Amino acid sequence: MSFKKTIIVLVHALAGWGICGAIIGIGRNVTTMENTLILHAIGAPVFFAIIALVYFNYFNYTTPLQTAVVFILVVIFMDLFLVALFIEKSFAMFTSLLGTWIPFGLIFTATYITGSLSKPRR
Repeated sequence: MSFKKTIIVLVHALAGWGICGAIIGIGRNVTTMENTLILHAIGAPVFFAIIALVYFNYFNYTTPLQTAVVFILVVIFMDLFLVALFIEKSFAMFTSLLGTWIPFGLIFTATYITGSLSKPRR
């Protein structure tokens, strides 16, 4: 895969991660952390499904499984190295099923299913 195609896949993954970050950031300021985590667990797969739909309809450089793996690895990488290490200065977020592990699973699943059901434009 070319550098340009790799960047396109990564940009889509980063867009999804950014939206998830916005859900958490805004939610913390307007409601309780529990409500925020519930909204994040619902919103993360929805937004990743929309992003995956755009990606598969217009680009489709990778298989659904490859895309789901790339998307979730980008999310884990950013959460681990940016959020946990630099922003939170704690790995406590990784002890929360609702805050981390359930959204990770749902993001992977939503991306994979969306890719599997998409009909790319040609």
